[in-house]
Amino acid sequence: MRFGPLAIALLVTSLSPVVHAQDTGLAADEQILLKQVSTDKKAVYAANLGLTEEESAKFWPIYDEYEAKQKPLQDRFFANLNNFAAKYDTLTDADAASMLKEKMAIETEGALLRQKYTAKIAKVLPAKKALRYAQLETRIQNTLQRNVYSLIPLAR
Repeated sequence: MRFGPLAIALLVTSLSPVVHAQDTGLAADEQILLKQVSTDKKAVYAANLGLTEEESAKFWPIYDEYEAKQKPLQDRFFANLNNFAAKYDTLTDADAASMLKEKMAIETEGALLRQKYTAKIAKVLPAKKALRYAQLETRIQNTLQRNVYSLIPLAR
């Protein structure tokens, strides 16, 4: 399996908030890049799930609903990341505690959302395809996290 386009899009996405934290066009850039990542993810699923027409008719609406529910979490993640970048040199313990609390909340909500929608997908796809979906989602999430977090400096 090849993650070339997805990995590149994820890497570019992860660079944007850290490198250009003061850029006023940052939010628009993030949204453009997130849209590209979403397109690349869809291509990965389409290429690897081998859905029939009937399965596609059931899967894609659930997938699109899941992605729409993920967007506010992505927005919160980037807001938290941009806040960290803006305060990096002057980060206080209170700032760090607030950012940590938000980071953990985003991760918890994201995990619950993945579980909920993976269960929905498991109801409309054969078990092997549902498992393959879950495996792909985990790989994509892990790739995204690895790319993003490898570029973020540790708090000082």
